[in-house]
Amino acid sequence: MPLDASYHAKSFKSVGTRPLRPDGIDKVTGRAKYGADHNMPGQLVGLILRSPHAHAKIKRIDISKAEKLSGVKAVLTAADLPDLTNGDQGMFDILDNCMARTKVFYDGHAVAAVAAVDMETAKQALKLIKVDYQVLPHVTDVDEAMKPKAPILHEKVFTEGGESKPKTASNVAKITQFGHGDVEKGFADADVVIERTFKTEQTHQGYIEPHACVASVSPDGTGELWVCTQGHFVYRNHCAMLLGMDVSKLRVTSSEIGGGFGGKTHVWMEPVALALSRKANRPVKIVMSRGEVFRASGPTSATSIDVKIGIKKDGTITAGKAELRYASGPYLSMWAELGAMTAFACYDLKNVKTRGYEVLVNRPKSAAYRAPSAPMAAFAVESVIDELARTIGKDPLEVRIQNAAKQGTRSSYGPVYGPIGIGPTLEAARKHPHMKAPLGKNQGRGYACGFWFNFGGQTCTDINVGPDGTVTLTVGTVDVGGSRASLALCVAEELGIPYDQVKCTVADTGALGHNDMTDGSRGTFSSSMAGIFAARNTIEILKERAAKMWEIPVSDVSWENGHAKAIGSKYGNLAPLSLKEIAAAAGNTGGPVAGHAEIVADGAGVSFATHICDVEVDPETGRSRVVRYTVIQDAGKAVHPTYVEGQYQGGAAQGIGWALNEEYIYGKDGRLQNPGFLDYRIPVCSDLPMIDTQILEIPNPNHPYGVRGVGETSIVPPIAAIANAVSNAFGVRMTHVPMSPPRVLKALEAAKKTKKA
Repeated sequence: MPLDASYHAKSFKSVGTRPLRPDGIDKVTGRAKYGADHNMPGQLVGLILRSPHAHAKIKRIDISKAEKLSGVKAVLTAADLPDLTNGDQGMFDILDNCMARTKVFYDGHAVAAVAAVDMETAKQALKLIKVDYQVLPHVTDVDEAMKPKAPILHEKVFTEGGESKPKTASNVAKITQFGHGDVEKGFADADVVIERTFKTEQTHQGYIEPHACVASVSPDGTGELWVCTQGHFVYRNHCAMLLGMDVSKLRVTSSEIGGGFGGKTHVWMEPVALALSRKANRPVKIVMSRGEVFRASGPTSATSIDVKIGIKKDGTITAGKAELRYASGPYLSMWAELGAMTAFACYDLKNVKTRGYEVLVNRPKSAAYRAPSAPMAAFAVESVIDELARTIGKDPLEVRIQNAAKQGTRSSYGPVYGPIGIGPTLEAARKHPHMKAPLGKNQGRGYACGFWFNFGGQTCTDINVGPDGTVTLTVGTVDVGGSRASLALCVAEELGIPYDQVKCTVADTGALGHNDMTDGSRGTFSSSMAGIFAARNTIEILKERAAKMWEIPVSDVSWENGHAKAIGSKYGNLAPLSLKEIAAAAGNTGGPVAGHAEIVADGAGVSFATHICDVEVDPETGRSRVVRYTVIQDAGKAVHPTYVEGQYQGGAAQGIGWALNEEYIYGKDGRLQNPGFLDYRIPVCSDLPMIDTQILEIPNPNHPYGVRGVGETSIVPPIAAIANAVSNAFGVRMTHVPMSPPRVLKALEAAKKTKKA
């Protein structure tokens, strides 16, 4: 459905306003129910035994003593989760990650589970399970894993996408390539070429709420799962397949979510909880500890990236090339592919080539984290662009403006762009007051651009009109950041009624058709589109009912401002009928009034942002402090501006932590050394400045109201913007993230030695 022709002349009444969030009171008073808040009668406590080794064969598991312990109702191993995936390698990898089969691949890999009457008994039972391991050599570094003599994780993994068919197993699971033009000619045409290597360490999404679920499987084969998730329909499908259940017999309810950011898009312990319940014939509750969250749920990829860019003295970029190596954990994923797609997406390049390598390592299965893979790629590309601009004596912001992608540009990953916002965000940055603010001692200013695709996908929505004229909007996309309010605003807008007459609820999997995962910034984009179409369906029904009440042809009825109106002077005696009046008479005109929409929400608009960052670096301690930060991003149409600003600020805050502090630290034994917030340091309030935002609105032509997804792009520029600011403060190019005090001091010391030499 294209953008309404009347969009530019449309005066929104509800969309664009800032009502209070409908779940706010429940969340601040503790009434809202999160994953661990749900309980079922007779439930058992589930715990999972996890590997202490980074890589080992499982020779034998003895569960006999645990099974005999009083109070233990079920003990589970891989034997209780047989392979029912029918050759689907992706689903088998999910199964193997949930419960190790022949080998463990990382510190924290699940090997067994228990269900007991209380926590103390469950803990004791875990201690009674004896696992005989044959410890194997391991590799946790992405570059080391690619070397010829590196320990091989899977003997049956052969590199896909290479120039020739490999004959030996490899940790490089897949190679993907994008681009166009002749990069070598482009480099030959350049006046300056800079090539750099960058590294980023593994980070975690840092959501406040750990993974939690309650599972119940009845003897008749039906089951229920209450879970903290970003996509309960996908969880249902995966769990049903892994346990051999009919999809229709498993009902999944999503709880309120205490943060996800992509980390709650995969099943981790949910199939285990269901299998324990089935074996024990009792409900089972599993809540991960914070240590388990870090050791055994999906962090980002650690990366190693080579970037080479050529530029003319007039500021024209002639060629860009990137080799991106992403650690996927022990299973094939698509993180390097996404990095290769997004690396140069902000720019109009005639010659560009990117190659991504999916590399298997002995770390947890990598998962999405808000625009997955793009922040690392942007860090590398934006750092080199900054360095090139300064080398030729040009303003880095002006070089970006000169080379920015625009409508009609062939993107670095293939498609030709429609209306996009990268140019306007850069122009807005140039005019922003932040650019004129003076810098203090030891301070530097940096800029960076960011891109994300956004996603639509399968979406199903219901609208039910109550007899009092109020409306219930039922959606299947999990509310991860205020989308219930945004979706209600769109439906209120379309129906022409006040926002407070629309109540939005997230249905369980038994109440609606399939909805894809709430990721890819699709929540508001896809469900608002479905909600608008469902509202239009509802309006047609309301017009039919009004026609019956008036006994006139439905073709003579219009809908305006929440009322049915008879068209033409011959109906001058017919007063408009409100939605409430039509709903009150529904029992006499055909029954309840309801609208529906099932769509594949194609046409998600790509998203761009430009960030400005001021950083102060302490030369004695190496501590970097962000003193001012500005986010400028295109929202298409800001349905609820406060939530849009919150998404911008949240992404920037997480990016600041990623840039300066956060990293997984593995010892030589392959074990995670900092699995908790005491040693894995996410930003707190005192670490962050006030984050300014500016919303731009370049309508997405493929959405009725012009909406683009906004939730992910804001995490893409911060690493690069901060790195550029640090470089501009001291003339030291930081190429390794996080830019922790020891790394900054090391870089400063190296720079001093270079100057002396």
